Amino acid sequence: MEDLNKKIEAAINSYRPFLQSDGGDVRFIGITADNVVKINLVGACRECNMSPSTLYGLEEAIKKAVPQVISVETISD
Repeated sequence: MEDLNKKIEAAINSYRPFLQSDGGDVRFIGITADNVVKINLVGACRECNMSPSTLYGLEEAIKKAVPQVISVETISD
């Protein structure tokens, strides 16, 4: 599981500069037993009307790095 977490973090880190350039960011919360990644959008990403597109882009980046991931879901604090 630790290896999966590192791969997911690396995928998120590759996407992070795009989010930060608009004043946002993402926090990796964890991955469930059924391979659903939980994230938290923060800053400008939290309430942006483009957050569905951001989530889609993050999901694609994560799935490319870790094909066994089923989906990526946002959770709130």
